[in-house]
Amino acid sequence: MAQITAAMVKELREMTDSPMMECKKALVEADGDMNAAVDILRKNGLAAAAKKAGRETNEGAVGAYVSADGREGALCEVACETDFVGSNPKFTGFAASVAEVACATEPADVDALLAAPMAAETVQAELTELIHTMGENMKITRFAVRKPASGAVSSYVHMGGKIGVLVEFSFEKAETASADAFKTFAHDVAMQVAATAPICAVREDVPQDVIDHEVSIYKAQAAESGKPEAIQEKMAIGRLEKYYKGVVLNEQEFIKDSSMTISAYAAKVSKELGDTIKIVAFDRLARGEE
Repeated sequence: MAQITAAMVKELREMTDSPMMECKKALVEADGDMNAAVDILRKNGLAAAAKKAGRETNEGAVGAYVSADGREGALCEVACETDFVGSNPKFTGFAASVAEVACATEPADVDALLAAPMAAETVQAELTELIHTMGENMKITRFAVRKPASGAVSSYVHMGGKIGVLVEFSFEKAETASADAFKTFAHDVAMQVAATAPICAVREDVPQDVIDHEVSIYKAQAAESGKPEAIQEKMAIGRLEKYYKGVVLNEQEFIKDSSMTISAYAAKVSKELGDTIKIVAFDRLARGEE
């Protein structure tokens, strides 16, 4: 039996744009014969779908899944060629179904997700069938899964899938997850993330290189004022605090009530439910953004 190398798998994948694992399987079956491997992929419908692979996928949708008990959830972004297909219920439903598969299997990457079981086949087989049915190039581009040890998740999909959000919360009481006040709060926070695009939940999670960059700009701006250095330092710090209030979710003004911040909203609901609710982290997938 011929030895199947990573270079051979890479070459076949570039030729057909078929999934890596399917290319490897085809090469094994073909005993290393590249042309025979292409035929195998074509017979499986993969290479036929790949004929559309050169076409750009600038549209698509983000699908979301959250378990019935709210304890786990996932997002999945699927790209396509046109907004017409991207807004089609069959397409958006597929994105949501793949998110559910991602949640159940917790794949390491997109290739592993494509190989995961779905219906009676795999995610890749279902994607290929959808490509044949709808006549457009499609790709699963990324996904996110959250399963908090103690807490819950909430999702929100905006503009028919143009933006998908998954927020993770922590709390102490199991019954908090099913409380109406928490569900309303969680939904509001997910909407906030979709609308304001914060970069993290707490300021401690702002990358240091981002802080350094912002501070350098603020110091340069302060220097232009001609004021004493000590005053310039205070000006820079003040502007950094303002920056935090814009990009850190917990420090943002609540879009539905500007009289309080998101952290104040969390404290209000925590008091109402007799628990300690915290926003741990979130994922925000906006179609076309990295």
